[in-house]
Amino acid sequence: MLDIDLVHRPAAIDLEGRGGVAVRVRRHGRIVGYVLRAIEGGGVLAAEAVDDLLARGAAVDIVREALERELRGDLVPGAGGPSMTVAVCTRDRAERLRRCLASVRRAATDRTGVEVVVVDNAPSDGSTRAAVEELGDVRYTSEPRAGLDFARNRAVAEAQGELLAFVDDDVVVDEGWVDAVRQAFLDQPDAGCVTGLVLPYAVDTEAQVRFEQRGGFRRGFERLRHVGPDAPGDRIFPFGAGRFGAGCNMAFRLSALRELGGFDEALDTGPPLPGGGDLDIFFRVLRAGGVLVYEPRAVVFHEHRRDMVGLRRQYRSWGEGFTAFLGKCWQVPEDRPRVIATAAWWARYEARLVALGVLGREGLTPALALAEAGGGVLGALGGYRRSRRRVAAIDAAVAEERAGC
Repeated sequence: MLDIDLVHRPAAIDLEGRGGVAVRVRRHGRIVGYVLRAIEGGGVLAAEAVDDLLARGAAVDIVREALERELRGDLVPGAGGPSMTVAVCTRDRAERLRRCLASVRRAATDRTGVEVVVVDNAPSDGSTRAAVEELGDVRYTSEPRAGLDFARNRAVAEAQGELLAFVDDDVVVDEGWVDAVRQAFLDQPDAGCVTGLVLPYAVDTEAQVRFEQRGGFRRGFERLRHVGPDAPGDRIFPFGAGRFGAGCNMAFRLSALRELGGFDEALDTGPPLPGGGDLDIFFRVLRAGGVLVYEPRAVVFHEHRRDMVGLRRQYRSWGEGFTAFLGKCWQVPEDRPRVIATAAWWARYEARLVALGVLGREGLTPALALAEAGGGVLGALGGYRRSRRRVAAIDAAVAEERAGC
């Protein structure tokens, strides 16, 4: 993984025996493109080869950014904007949390109206609290009920900013991330949600390379604006909510998020149903007639799963979370035609992934493709209903414990 600024391009790149390179392309410090390329030989790329690599892999994105900078102007670091709470929901991963918080604090340095809150979700020890207490300017709170959306809703209750941004503990935010998120809401005053670009933190292992070859979490370098529950000519909008962004880099106008009732706690509950909460909240913003903006200038770097077992587990969770989300949508009769259309699209999509896996293309293997398809089948077979029952039991146990106290 390399960072190359177009203004100060290196004379050469030594691949040090590696079979390829991933480049985060910058211009005057801002990320404007990304290139992932397999290169045989693992030798040294001369200056001409570096220029060719960047031109072939990122030329369109580089030109687009230059035009946008000319038309929209550049971000002014620390120029202000709405007050903002940055929430990091975590569980028993103190070292990753330290790295994440260090990057958030760098991005927020000298920015007025920005607070950072860590939500410690059902901790097994005091390591997270200790990590937060090492810092004097980060607020700590805990959520005893295990589940990511329980933790997210704790952040919704605790937040004091006009905006509430979520990043996962396994990301590092770019130095311009805070400014980009705030500027996006300034530029789009009717936006209820802003998502951002997610690039890899590292591409060191086979699993990380395969994940990036499939596309990773990337949604491109073009700002997109989605409005309301319909898009002409798109039968599955907004039910194909994965297109809108990723939960590790999303921000909301807090008032809009509270009006929606926060996150659905029956999604993202860990092993019983490990996903779907971000899809659901993106969908609900648009289903309620709101505006969702994808802002590629708001960049975070995600540490992907390092081994194939972890990657298979992730793909399984994607399938299970998506079909469980569709199962929830099925409960609204007027939405059922589009749910059926989306399920049919998903089945075709998964069949294509299995075929690509058999052919060994786009970073897929048969096991990876089947993991996602199998997770989807499991989620479709009552995954959301099972999780709702589990959440009801958790809430009843908490209520009983409080009554006993």
